[in-house]
Parts: sequence; C-alpha cells; structure tokens
Amino acid sequence: MNSLTSAVAAVVTDDAGRVLLCQQSQGHRRWGLPGGKVREAESPVHAAFRDILEETGMDTELVDLVGIYELTGQALPDLVVHVFRGRIRAGEALLNAPGRICRLSWHDADNLPQPMTPTTRMAIADAMAGRSGVLRGVQRDAEPDIPDVDGD
Repeated sequence: MNSLTSAVAAVVTDDAGRVLLCQQSQGHRRWGLPGGKVREAESPVHAAFRDILEETGMDTELVDLVGIYELTGQALPDLVVHVFRGRIRAGEALLNAPGRICRLSWHDADNLPQPMTPTTRMAIADAMAGRSGVLRGVQRDAEPDIPDVDGD
C-alpha cells in the first residue's frame, strides 16, 4: 500500500481572468499552480495561504474549494490535492521560492504552457467551468523530456 501525501494548490486569477502558474525549477520543469505539501498538524486552508505567500509574495483570498484531486500512478506515493479558487488581496506576483520554482507568470486559460501537471490541467478546467467541490481521480502523466536548462 502506498503512503498518502496531502498537498494544496490554488487557481489564482487576476482581473483579466488569467491564471497564475509556477514552473518547477527541478526535474521536468512542469508548470503547476502555486501550492505545496500540507505540513503535520496544518489545515489545507492554512497550507494554501502559507504556500501561495511563500512562492509568490501575494496575500490571497481563498474563495472556495474547486475540488479534491487524488493523483495516482507510476508506483509513486498517492497524492491528495485540495485545490482552492483564489483572488489577490494585495501584492504583485514575485518569484519568492527560486529553489522550488524558476518562473512565475500569468496565462490565459485557453493558452496554457506545457508541460503541465495533470492536476493543474484538470483543476483549471474545473475552475474555469465554474465547478466547486469536485472529487476526481487523476492519473500521472508519463514523464516528459527534461528541457534544456538554458532554453526557454
């Protein structure tokens, strides 16, 4: 039986309806939502506020829960991700966690960068469709090629 890890993420949008995405600085450099692991004795809501602030420097308001996504596959531990819908309360998006993410940028939901995590793809689609409280199983993608560090 695989161990289970809890994580959080948020679909944070700006006034133009664009979604804030973070590109991982390690491994396959996938694009994902701001967020991270839930620490011991920490609530998912607190973890989401903490991780968004750590990664982006922005104070956000969590509006509701887009859904809970269980990520499985490839003999890795299962991951349960609480994905919230968020709005900016204060600050501008700044790259605050260069060890974890190498790029932070706003994207139109119909023109998203690749490669992207499967949970991010599903959560953005649910959020843009106005869904709340969804429960979904998500399969991990096959690992993409690792991009050239010097290339964009």
